Amino acid sequence: MLYHKIIKLSDDADWVVFVHGAGGSSAVWFKQVKSYKKHFNLLLIDLRGHGKADDGPAFGKHNYSFESIASDVIDVLNHLNIPKAHFVGVSLGTIIIRQLVEIAPQHVQSMVFVGAITKLSFKSRFLVRMGRMFKSVIPYMLLYRLFAFIIMPLDGHEESRSLFVREARKLAQKEFIRWFNLTRHVGEKLRLFEEVDPLIPTLYVMGDQDHMFLEPIYKMVERFKNQTLHIVEKCGHVVNIEKPKIFNELSIAFLQQQREASKVPVPVRS
Repeated sequence: MLYHKIIKLSDDADWVVFVHGAGGSSAVWFKQVKSYKKHFNLLLIDLRGHGKADDGPAFGKHNYSFESIASDVIDVLNHLNIPKAHFVGVSLGTIIIRQLVEIAPQHVQSMVFVGAITKLSFKSRFLVRMGRMFKSVIPYMLLYRLFAFIIMPLDGHEESRSLFVREARKLAQKEFIRWFNLTRHVGEKLRLFEEVDPLIPTLYVMGDQDHMFLEPIYKMVERFKNQTLHIVEKCGHVVNIEKPKIFNELSIAFLQQQREASKVPVPVRS
């Protein structure tokens, strides 16, 4: 079972599940907890090998796939008897949530994606290829620092870079490689997600300086129903850290809207 933390408001409150990205941990949501816990029950999860979670061998070191990692999250939901929740994810965590929708859509009421990865640009594909070439040669923290700087290069992104690098230090070299090996399948996954409408209300919150991942979101929200994009000015990849007040207001309002919408009875045709 993954390490997880619960902050419960009431038995009647909706649940919000936070899913971090590769190299991070549930600590990346520290600027959301105070605001969110006034409205929702919270479940913060550390994915395998991250934060306080057990490392890969506890889950089977040869069983690293988007499906198996999404299943880890589903196991926590089942363990806690949470039938349905809103999901908030950042970076690679958005792919994990999207995969969870493919496996168990009944668990997902709505989604908020921060720094969402929906398609690999030329720059991101080049970055992935470079990582594959050097992952077993260069110390993983040096490689991770380089990736963090490329994805979040500006002075205003420094807090996000520092937090992710600090949390990444908790990973072992072998664990980093296991996670990085997922990039072999990410293109295939993203192409599938690009073609299939999840039919679930989704809010994308992206920084206008997210030079790696913003552009493909425009086509995504045009193609699928129930998807909305909000761009935050003077902000990079990790909006929830760089602009927490704006992110909290936008995302909480969206989730409250979805909560109220779920209470409206569906008309029955005679």
